[in-house]
Amino acid sequence: MRTVAVVGASLAGLSAARSLRKQGYDGRLVVIGDELHRPYDRPPLSKEFLAGTLGEADLALEAGEEDLGAQWLLGVRATGLDHAARAVRLADGREVRADGIVIATGAAARELPGSEGLAGVHTLRTLDDARALRDELAAGGRLVVIGGGFIGAEVASTAQALGLEVTVVEAAPTPLAGPLGETMGAVVSALHADHGVRLVCGVGVKGLSGQWRVDAVLLEDGRSIPADIVVVGVGARPSVEWLEGSGIALDNGVKCGADGRTSLASVVAVGDCANWYDPRAGAHRRVEHWTGARERPDAAVAVLLAGGAVEPGPPRPPYFWSDQYGVKIQFTGHAAGADSVTVEAGAADDRDVLAVYRRAGTPVAVLGMNQPRLFTRWRRQLAAAS
Repeated sequence: MRTVAVVGASLAGLSAARSLRKQGYDGRLVVIGDELHRPYDRPPLSKEFLAGTLGEADLALEAGEEDLGAQWLLGVRATGLDHAARAVRLADGREVRADGIVIATGAAARELPGSEGLAGVHTLRTLDDARALRDELAAGGRLVVIGGGFIGAEVASTAQALGLEVTVVEAAPTPLAGPLGETMGAVVSALHADHGVRLVCGVGVKGLSGQWRVDAVLLEDGRSIPADIVVVGVGARPSVEWLEGSGIALDNGVKCGADGRTSLASVVAVGDCANWYDPRAGAHRRVEHWTGARERPDAAVAVLLAGGAVEPGPPRPPYFWSDQYGVKIQFTGHAAGADSVTVEAGAADDRDVLAVYRRAGTPVAVLGMNQPRLFTRWRRQLAAAS
């Protein structure tokens, strides 16, 4: 291959570029990103950066002396893929011709319909999003977080520590029941009440009120929650619209094999936009976590450079962490399909717990709250058994 284009300049794209060089690719390398910023770390955006304890320079993912010998095209969006011509079309009219393509365009935060143009309403996905929200939180007031997932919970935790009055609204009866199951989802989400954050569950949001700036969140049951700031944390959608009509298989993102290969030759996908096949589950899954974006590009790049002539090993079980109200939460595996969950150490009421999820007696997932050493041991065991 004489040219490889990596479309997406966040962690997954940077990891792919690094892996290309590490695996011996010495040809032309072009990295395309729709943001103006060089690759940066996203997890701190909802925590240390939002709290003002971490600066922008601390988010940089590239070492100062690192040089991948890449051409960086930043601040320009990919708008199409012409596989026959081996070209990526860009919004400014340019085309990048490449023999191999890595799709790493990530995901975009879902917005609340009707909130467009209303001041005080935020999503949190990018550095620019975090800058805007940080400035507003500094003024204090009443914050309503719509969505009780991990991003919403981290924002609530950070805002509570900054002294804001915080309410979290979650449409499901139990926050985090999807990734953690109802039992442990309830344990983790109880951290809100432990720290004086109001949690409203089992009711959807009808809309927002306000003239030019939001002043309340309207619930479907008729209640109204006053708000000076609103953060919408209702998930993300894979950024794959630019691939429509390209002939690549799309299904909740870019549909991939267990190693990132797509339906098009010489095209692989990694990161939040990639719906990889999981041989353990016998199904495709999108893994929207830092570790997946860091680790999985190695396998995808190996396939790309070998022209698909390598057999994939099973991907490691997904792993993610979250820091909320001073508690370190770690999770690995898949809770879905587990038929039991048992506390192996600590106590749920103390928010100091190690819980193991099993299916037919076999461990399939592990949750730790302030149990880093024991969790790491279980994580290794789970990976070794996969």
